[in-house]
Amino acid sequence: MEKAFIQQDNVADFITANRDKFEEKLLSEAVNVAKKINDILIRGNIDLMKNAEKLVLYVIDQDEEKLIEFANVEGMAWAKHSLTLEFKLEWVQAIRRTVWYFLEQFDRLHERSADHSTFYQMERVINDTIDQFLNHFFISYSNYKDELLNSQRKLVENLSVPIIPVSDSVAVLPLIGMIDSSRMRLIEEKVLTEISKLRITTLIIDLSGIANMQGEVIDHLQKVLYGVKMMGSKAIMTGLRPELVRNMIHLGISFEKFSETKGTLQQTLKDYLS
Repeated sequence: MEKAFIQQDNVADFITANRDKFEEKLLSEAVNVAKKINDILIRGNIDLMKNAEKLVLYVIDQDEEKLIEFANVEGMAWAKHSLTLEFKLEWVQAIRRTVWYFLEQFDRLHERSADHSTFYQMERVINDTIDQFLNHFFISYSNYKDELLNSQRKLVENLSVPIIPVSDSVAVLPLIGMIDSSRMRLIEEKVLTEISKLRITTLIIDLSGIANMQGEVIDHLQKVLYGVKMMGSKAIMTGLRPELVRNMIHLGISFEKFSETKGTLQQTLKDYLS
């Protein structure tokens, strides 16, 4: 036999006193999420049922400060554990429907019927507050993802331009793979910054991992070497492949004004570190 609702004087206490019915109704409204509750708890240590009750009480009590703080924490947690936004949206909409169901039951138990003006005012307040939660949740989620992508981008950039100190004044920049204009701009920024930061007096740029470069990239590299010289450092080029040298000759581009050229990185390191 179904248990009757426990009557309370205010909505918040009514929902708390009828927690079992609230959870039952909520799970029936969010069928897809209901199947994932344990997975989300294990994966992100997020208790959906507990958090749903917390959200509802913030909405009922119109506690905007705690609601926004809670939304920010939730958004970050879902982003951190890469939980599906589709589930979150379904869950919050199920919470919305469950809240309205309990408001209806509360009024029935107290034999109350609101006039149209009162109902529409309450509808606006409740739904606007839930929408406010969703808005702050998605902003927090997006901000965390943006920060994560930015940190990953910086990591990739650092790995693609690895300036390796080998002594107090000598560093090596081994370049491999394809170098386009975008990567060359990154090389320019990283080289000039690290020369100043690490007080590099000799920068060995090894091109043995580069088969060829487009003309505009070679021209940009020449400007980078000029920048190295302007910073008071000496640039040494090693590992130039025949294809790259031929391309430079046909373009009439030479690095001799701004750098010294040696055969291999190994021999150059031996000369400078012996």
